[in-house]
Amino acid sequence: MGTSKQRWRISFHKSPSKQLPIPIEFVCPISGSLMADPVIVSSGHTFERHCVHACKSLSFTPVLPDGSIPDFSTVIPNLALKSTILNFCRSSFLDPPKPINFLTAENLVFTLKATRNPQNLAKDTARFNGLRVIQSETELNRVPRHISTSSEESVTPRSGPTYYSSSSASDVETLNPNSIEEDELLVKLKSSQISEQEEAVISFRKLTRTREETRFQLCTPRILSALRVLITSRYVSVQVNSVAALVNLSLENRNKVKILRSGIVPSLIDVLKSGFQESQEHVAGALFSLALDDQNKTAIGVLGALPPLLHALRSESERTRHDSALALYHLSLVQSNRAKLVKLGAVQALLGMVKTGHMMGRILLILCNLAASSEGRAAMLDGGAVECFVCMLRKGEFDSESMRENCLAALYGLSHGGLRFKGLAKEAAAEELLIQVEEMGSERTRDKVRKILEVLRQKDEEEEEVDWEKLLNSDDDISQARIRSS
Repeated sequence: MGTSKQRWRISFHKSPSKQLPIPIEFVCPISGSLMADPVIVSSGHTFERHCVHACKSLSFTPVLPDGSIPDFSTVIPNLALKSTILNFCRSSFLDPPKPINFLTAENLVFTLKATRNPQNLAKDTARFNGLRVIQSETELNRVPRHISTSSEESVTPRSGPTYYSSSSASDVETLNPNSIEEDELLVKLKSSQISEQEEAVISFRKLTRTREETRFQLCTPRILSALRVLITSRYVSVQVNSVAALVNLSLENRNKVKILRSGIVPSLIDVLKSGFQESQEHVAGALFSLALDDQNKTAIGVLGALPPLLHALRSESERTRHDSALALYHLSLVQSNRAKLVKLGAVQALLGMVKTGHMMGRILLILCNLAASSEGRAAMLDGGAVECFVCMLRKGEFDSESMRENCLAALYGLSHGGLRFKGLAKEAAAEELLIQVEEMGSERTRDKVRKILEVLRQKDEEEEEVDWEKLLNSDDDISQARIRSS
């Protein structure tokens, strides 16, 4: 009986839970603190917002632990990382981080700047909404408690690196830190011998080609940092296989945001501009893959990928052309990228490609997205898109019914252009043609045609006749024109 009592004894002492180390990805490289308001800069690095503003205010550019130098010319919110940090804090029973105010960040950056160049300490002046005179050298040398006074130029966070995938806003998954497989690969990737680098990237490419879990496990900050250097190698095999390996990593959905935040996209853009042809094929595929994640679309546009992708549509490589078109399609789902494409003169280039039958299906998809924005519609209406699409429908030279549907979808997008669209459609005799298309098309085709015809046949409340010739030749903003009702 005593044995039974002993067996069922219950202890109510709660064992202390093991505190998870803070992932280095969550820590601002400048402040060394958990980020509350993370932002992505042009180079792809992520910092606390006020630390970036302080660096720009003091004209200070830090050197990061991996030796890279950030570019602060553009700043966009990193909402994915912010959400992931908050989830991490909840799961770790930590208080959510509080944003560093600008004055604190400015003092912190000034201290780092003074540590790097102590001889210029007396000449440096901090600014906050104008000139702010620092009262004494003692104030300048005061270091916040969470910052090391090391004389090294790079800023190193307190906690050691622990590798997490934070590409999902709802999940934080851990890896075995510094695995033997990763360490062995890094030794070769960072070798000074080109033959060893080549052997490493070829092996890495093969390793990640089919093994999905390996793609996730080896997509670490250290691996990505090493790849970022090799991607711009002047040796063909090293460059080609490095980019191909990155494409493999990007196929794993959990890696997409992590890859973008690693700062590797600017290197990819450089290769797309002037790399080897096979490397450019892989870069187009990588940007297409990364653009599939909605959290990456705006950042990729900000980092400057749109101009080289547009240029790549004329590449000699079919694979580069097609993947660039698909990347542009997904990127143009975001309004900010649509506006950028219009400013780049993409509409005329894309319409020219459609008229020549060059990648008509994919280009029509991009034009459908552009027609969904006011800037895109205006540029397309001015560029003769209505006449172009009506002519395509009249000829009926489509490779598939879906291509016809895309042409009608683009035309329907333009139909939101008001009187300007009606005038151009009337001039192109669109209504008569659409009636014919409606009779012989698929159900989806007929549905799109009916929507366009509904716009064309919609009666305005005013009785006054519209002078279509004057309307078509007007340089004024037609969308603002209103005809007074009787």
